[in-house]
Amino acid sequence: MAEKTLSFNVPSIVCDGCAKAITDEILTHESDAKVNVDVKAKTVSVDTAASEESIKQMITALGHTVS
Repeated sequence: MAEKTLSFNVPSIVCDGCAKAITDEILTHESDAKVNVDVKAKTVSVDTAASEESIKQMITALGHTVS
C-alpha cells in the first residue's frame, strides 16, 4: 500500500507533552510512519500507509479531538 500524507486539525493539543503522546501512540501502531505535530498550529501530519480513520482513532483514543 502506498504511503500518503494525512493531515488533521487537533484543537486539543496544548503542549509538547501532547505532541509526544500523539507521536508515540501513532508509532506504536505504525512504526514506519513519519509523524509531525505542530503544537502552535494544532495540527498533526502523518506519512503512512494506514487509513485516515485508523490514525484518527489513535488520536481520539488519547482523549484528543480531531476536527
